[in-house]
Amino acid sequence: MAEFGEIGSFTPWDYLIFALVLAISAAIGVYYYIVGMGKDTAQEFLTGGRQMSALPVSLSLTSSFMSAVTILGTPADVYRYGAMYSIFAISYAFVVFICAEIFLPVFYRLQITSTYEYLELRFNKSVRILGTLIFIIEMILYTGIVIYAPALALNQVSGFNLWGAMVATGLVCTFYCALGGLKAVIWTDVFQIIIMLAGFIAVIIRGVVVQGGIQKIIDDAHNGGRLNFWDFDPDPLRRHTFWTIVIGGTFLWTGIYGINQAQVQRYIACKTRFQAKLSLYFNLIGLWLILACAVLSGLILYSVFKDCDPWTSNEISALDQLMPYLVLLILKDFPGLPGLFVACAYCGTLSTVSSSINALAAVTVEDLIKPHTNLSEKKLSWLSKGMSVLYGILCIAMAAVASYMGSVIQAALSIFAIVGGPLLGLFSLGFFFPYANPLGAIIGLLVGFAMSLWVGVGAQIYPPLPSKSWPLPLSTAGCNFTTVANWTSSAEMTMMTTLMQPQISDRPAIADNWYSLSYLYFSILGTLVAVLVGLLVSVLTGGLKQNINPDYLFRKQDTSFFMLCSRKSETADKVEVLKWKSHSNPGVDNPVFVQDNLNLSELKGKV
Repeated sequence: MAEFGEIGSFTPWDYLIFALVLAISAAIGVYYYIVGMGKDTAQEFLTGGRQMSALPVSLSLTSSFMSAVTILGTPADVYRYGAMYSIFAISYAFVVFICAEIFLPVFYRLQITSTYEYLELRFNKSVRILGTLIFIIEMILYTGIVIYAPALALNQVSGFNLWGAMVATGLVCTFYCALGGLKAVIWTDVFQIIIMLAGFIAVIIRGVVVQGGIQKIIDDAHNGGRLNFWDFDPDPLRRHTFWTIVIGGTFLWTGIYGINQAQVQRYIACKTRFQAKLSLYFNLIGLWLILACAVLSGLILYSVFKDCDPWTSNEISALDQLMPYLVLLILKDFPGLPGLFVACAYCGTLSTVSSSINALAAVTVEDLIKPHTNLSEKKLSWLSKGMSVLYGILCIAMAAVASYMGSVIQAALSIFAIVGGPLLGLFSLGFFFPYANPLGAIIGLLVGFAMSLWVGVGAQIYPPLPSKSWPLPLSTAGCNFTTVANWTSSAEMTMMTTLMQPQISDRPAIADNWYSLSYLYFSILGTLVAVLVGLLVSVLTGGLKQNINPDYLFRKQDTSFFMLCSRKSETADKVEVLKWKSHSNPGVDNPVFVQDNLNLSELKGKV
C-alpha cells in the first residue's frame, strides 16, 4: 500500500502480550480449580453454586457471543455491505427485554440447570432428549467456526500454522473450562472482554489519527455508500434491510439469549432473580458498545482501503483477514499493539468456546446421563470435566469444516438461525400454549428443523445473487502494483467472474426464490413452522383435553411491571416456588426437584 508502506510483522513484544493473555486465562481456571477443591459437585461445576452477581454475569453474557466472529466478521461485513449492520442495536434491545421478562423468570423459578429439563417438565422425556441432541449439534458446528476465525487471523499476521493455531485455541479453553467450571468461564470472560475492548479501541484511535479525524472517515463512508442505515425494502430475499435485521435479528438472537444453554446457564447462576434480570439489562449496554466498536472499525477499513481493496487485489485471501491486515498496516510502529489485537480476537474465541464447552457438558450430564444413572455428585462432577475435554476435542475437529463456509459472521448466524429457530418454536409451544402436547412438540420441532435446514443448505449450494445481497463496490484504482499493467485487469476480471458465477451457472428456479431468502429469516421460518405444525398436531391429538401445571407456562406475574405494581418481594416469590414444589409430584429422576435449603416456615415468617 503506497500510502502506508509495507505492512508490519509480529515482534517479540506482540508474541509476549499474546502469550500473556493466554496464560492469564489458563491461570484463572487453575485458581478456581484450587478454590473449588472440596466442592466436587455437578451443581458447583456447572452453575457456580448459583451465587454469582449481576455485573460479572452481564460481562460474561456479552463476551460469550461477541466472539472473534464479531471482531473479525462484523467490520468486514460493514466494509463490504455498509453500516446497516448497526441496526442490530434495535434487535438487541427487543431481545434483552423478551428474555428478561419472559424466558428468564420461568427458568429461574424452576431452578433448572439445563434448559432442556424444562422440556421434560412441560412435555416428556423424549422431547427433552430430542431438544438436547439438536442443541449439541448446533453448538459443535458454531464452536468450530469460532475456533477457525482467530486462527485465520493469527495465520495472517504472524505466519502461524493455521491448524496449529486452531488446536492451541481449543486446548487452552478446554483446559481452564475443565478445571474451573462455570466460575472460571465467567471470570475469564470478564478479563477477556476487557482485552477485546482494548484491541478495538487501539485500532479505532490509530485509525482516526492516520485518516485525519473522524469526519474524514464519515465522509469517505458517505461517498462510498456505506452509511446505508435506513433501507425499508420489505423484500424477504434482500440480505440486510431494516426489516430483516429488526424482525429476523430479534428472532435469531432470542433463540440465542432466551433458550440457548450457554447463555441461560449464566443468568440462572445469579443469586437472585433480580440480579439475573439486571445482568441481562447490563449486558445490553455491553452489546451496544461492542457493536459500535465493530461498525466503526468497518468504516475505518473502508476509509483506509477505499482506493485499493486488499481482497480484490489479492493481498489477502478472505474478507475476514481485513482487520488483522489493517492492524499490521497502521500499528506496525507500535510494538505490542498488533499482539493486543490478535489477543483481542483470541479472547473472543476463548470466551465463546469455553461457554459452549461448559454448556455442552451441562446438557450432556443433566439431560442424557444423570436421569438414567445413580452416580454420586462427586462422580458427576468428574464426568462433567471429562465431557468438557471430549467436547473441546470435537469442536477443534469441527473447525476444519468452518474453513469451507465463507464469511464467518454469516456462517455463524446462519447456524444459529437454522437450528435455533425450531428450538425457539419448541420452547414457545411450551411457554405460551397450554394445549400443546408432546406429540405436537416433537413433530413441530422436526418439521421446523427440516424446513430451515432445507433453505439453509440450499443457500450454501446456490448462494443468493448479488442483486439480492447487494455488495457495495470496491476499488483497486489507487493500488501501486509492481507487476505488469494488465495484472489489475486480470484481477478485476477474476473478481467479476466470481460475482457473476451464480448468474451464468445452471440455477434452478427455486434457488432465486427460496434459497435466496435472507439468512436472518431462517430463524423466523423455523420458529413459525414449529409452532404452527405443533399446534395443529396437538389439537388433532387431544391437546385441548390435557391439564397443564400453570407453573410451566409464562405468567404475567413474572414480569417486572407486575412485580413493581404488586410490590411482591423476592422472599414471597421463593415461598411460592417452595409451595409449588411441595405440592407437585414431578418424579425423582429430575434434579430440578431437589428441595432448596431454604426453610419454608422461616420464609413465611419473613413475609
